[in-house]
Amino acid sequence: MPNVIDRSRAEALIREQVVSTIFQDAPKQSVVMQLGRKLPNMTSKQTRIPVLSMLPLAYWVNGDTGYKQTSRQAWENVYLTAGELAVIVPIPEAVLADAEFDILGEVTPRVNEAIGLRVDQAVLFGINRPAEWQNDIITVARQAGNNVSGGISYDSLLGENGLFAKVEDAGYTVDGVVAAMGAKASLRGIKDTNGHPLYKSDMQGTTPYALDGAPIYFPENGSFDTSVARMVAGNFKQLVYAIRQDVDVKILDQAVIQDPSTKDIIFNLAQQDMIALRVTFRMGWAMPNPATRMNENRVNVPFAYIDAATAYTDQTVTFTVKDNAESSPNAIAGAAVNVNGSIRLTGTDGTAVFHLRAGEYPYSVKADGYRPQTGTVTVAAAAVPVAVTLPASK
Repeated sequence: MPNVIDRSRAEALIREQVVSTIFQDAPKQSVVMQLGRKLPNMTSKQTRIPVLSMLPLAYWVNGDTGYKQTSRQAWENVYLTAGELAVIVPIPEAVLADAEFDILGEVTPRVNEAIGLRVDQAVLFGINRPAEWQNDIITVARQAGNNVSGGISYDSLLGENGLFAKVEDAGYTVDGVVAAMGAKASLRGIKDTNGHPLYKSDMQGTTPYALDGAPIYFPENGSFDTSVARMVAGNFKQLVYAIRQDVDVKILDQAVIQDPSTKDIIFNLAQQDMIALRVTFRMGWAMPNPATRMNENRVNVPFAYIDAATAYTDQTVTFTVKDNAESSPNAIAGAAVNVNGSIRLTGTDGTAVFHLRAGEYPYSVKADGYRPQTGTVTVAAAAVPVAVTLPASK
């Protein structure tokens, strides 16, 4: 059946009401947009952010006549590209006329809630991620080894190799935690060796959930994917976003609406005495991850997560980087392999290993003294080897 607000779906609004107002939750906003750092609105589809990628060094001078050494500093670009969310909600004019409440006013906030759901799913878990966007938080953290197994316990949260420690090892302080609503029960169930609850709350008032001073957010928009993770923690100020087009609402009354797959006409608004609510929203996000003294190669990230009960399936993608020597190519150690925002350095054997879910990923490979190379790797249901040759720069 076509997606349309027909009389049966609006029946609660048309019939005599028991109360004079409709009970409706306040629209659930995007937790990512609450916690992340908002940049000025985008003035074009793509915004460029220069990011520090190499730090300068200082050297002790040997003796009164010793030579002072030189050092370098470098930057590279990280891009925010606007992705678009949109929906059209058709409504017969007769339904609008018979309703005792403002149907359009009731639909709009729920569409806003749906936008928040999609943003959180794409940024945190990569669900329906626009092709122009970088890897999601879970994928980026996985490449850095910032995943913790064993469920929600004191050690997995605040222990030496726990969730918070993974973020702190990258040189950042956790300023926010996101978890599914069901994680509340797991937190309340943590006990000490004597069986006493460690997670205490005020029995006389509202007590926000927090871990080591960092607030915990439990999205009510249904965005948290428990099949991928139980909890995500990080320094969310390192996540930036910008809006290209704020939520734009238009009322259509002369349009023809087609099925996206078959291109068949579903509704002719003018002919069928209907209107349609069209909502669009465009935004981009990125995790610039600049070089710091505790993360000079940018291989670590300010996020970590606790694995789901059954870890999600990924595939090993092994990059092997060599030079273009004719007789016997040599492995290049220390080359930076960037797979859509996830960075690993090659070892002495010239390899860098990633763990990626199915999909297509753009990549770039850079090394001092060589010309950078770019490409795309496709991940399906098996391990993927990727051979990269870097020509010497002239």
